[in-house]
Amino acid sequence: MSATVNVTVDMNLCESHGQCVFAAPEVFSFDDDDYLVYNAEPDSALYDKVVKAAASCPVRAITVEKSP
Repeated sequence: MSATVNVTVDMNLCESHGQCVFAAPEVFSFDDDDYLVYNAEPDSALYDKVVKAAASCPVRAITVEKSP
């Protein structure tokens, strides 16, 4: 059984800078109205990319947790 990755974005903090979209486009994207959308439970193989995406957020709106 593989680990579960949980991603949370505080949409009150998010300013749509898009650094996460560049860092992990498999998980983060913008909708047609330029609002951030994301996969809250991405494949565990994307964990490192998601952590880098969270670190790239200038307002620290992204939280990543990994559970067994």
